[in-house]
Amino acid sequence: MTVIYRQLIMNDISLFTSQPKAKFYDELFINLNLDSIPDRRCEKGRQGYSRHAMICAVIVMKCECFSYITDLVDYLNNNLLIAHYCGFNIARKLPGYHAFERFIKDFDNTLLKKLMASQVQTLYESDVVDTSFIAVDSTPISAITNQNNPKSFGKNKYNPENHPKNDPDCKLGVHTASNQHNEKKYEFFWGYKSHVVVDCISGLPLCELTTTAEAADSTVALELLENTNNVIPIKECTLIADKGYDVKNIYNTVKDVYDGDCVIPLNPRNKKNPELTAVGSIVCEAGFAMHKDGKDHSNGRCRQKYCCPFKNSKDDNACICAHANYFNGRKNRGCTKYITLPDDYRLSIDRSCVSFKEIYALRTEIERHNARFKRTGQERMWVRSMQAAQNLSTLAHIALLAVAAVAVFSKRPSLKLSLKSSMRYA
Repeated sequence: MTVIYRQLIMNDISLFTSQPKAKFYDELFINLNLDSIPDRRCEKGRQGYSRHAMICAVIVMKCECFSYITDLVDYLNNNLLIAHYCGFNIARKLPGYHAFERFIKDFDNTLLKKLMASQVQTLYESDVVDTSFIAVDSTPISAITNQNNPKSFGKNKYNPENHPKNDPDCKLGVHTASNQHNEKKYEFFWGYKSHVVVDCISGLPLCELTTTAEAADSTVALELLENTNNVIPIKECTLIADKGYDVKNIYNTVKDVYDGDCVIPLNPRNKKNPELTAVGSIVCEAGFAMHKDGKDHSNGRCRQKYCCPFKNSKDDNACICAHANYFNGRKNRGCTKYITLPDDYRLSIDRSCVSFKEIYALRTEIERHNARFKRTGQERMWVRSMQAAQNLSTLAHIALLAVAAVAVFSKRPSLKLSLKSSMRYA
């Protein structure tokens, strides 16, 4: 009788799983609509495991902040109730490492992006997310290679021609550790980048895109905004970004296409501010006030041209610093300098006003989101292909949105940005 009673206890899988956590995953998967993704493949032959169950399992991996598939496999085998909530038949063998690896490597990323878009639309219709203030930024994702190991003593680790052999898709990128223009803190890495648009009010992601590490942030911003607008409207939005997005094309697109505003600091790009007189004229190296000499309208910009005050002089001693351009042998001698005139939207923004600084302070929300994104195990990849990196990044954002949906729809909105607290108080 004791043996039978003990066997009944062993068969009760609910006794070996934290009940708040089990309730959390039950609510999470109930609110996760996977109708847009076919559960089985259309091809003939063995169908393998349910796609819906595999997606739910990877979401569990991200919620538990596991960095490797082996941790997920052990977790599901030791928590059969959660494996049951994922959709697996716990009476049969659960998928192993290679099954999850093939799924992440071969799954179509466009289907996952549709799932994320449906989540964002649901939260938008429920007034959880908004597009009044949105921020865009990227975070580096290191590839799994010894060339990213700071303790590695290999030569030419960051030579573009010395490409990692185990990950042919990754590229060499540079990560700036500070947004201050006077600080030269940066580091190289092999890997990818996760670009994301975040609602600065709720702190939730609206759209994401994974590229290789060499892609500049400013080249991806317009595609991200277009993809976001295809999901939810971003008309009359205020775009907040760091100086890496200080590109004229971004300003003009936000203003002309989306009727919005930009809150982006100027990128000095190693430019030096020239010394000016009281009336605004440039002071040359010899200490003389230079004269205005027309305007230059090349390259889509307007610049005020300044020339040497002795450009028509025949006196070789007029320039007391003996500038090389003063002895160029031309009729108009001496140096020339330019000042860009604020004739466009980018330069017309008053970045010293209080409102600009208060709105720009909202950009900390995207920094917090990137910290949560990295915590899900996305700071360093264990996969070795572009498609697998894209799938893991999209699934990480899907997991964060699913946690927020559970917190909001279960009347616990204060927990929508906290993974551990949502599980603890489910």
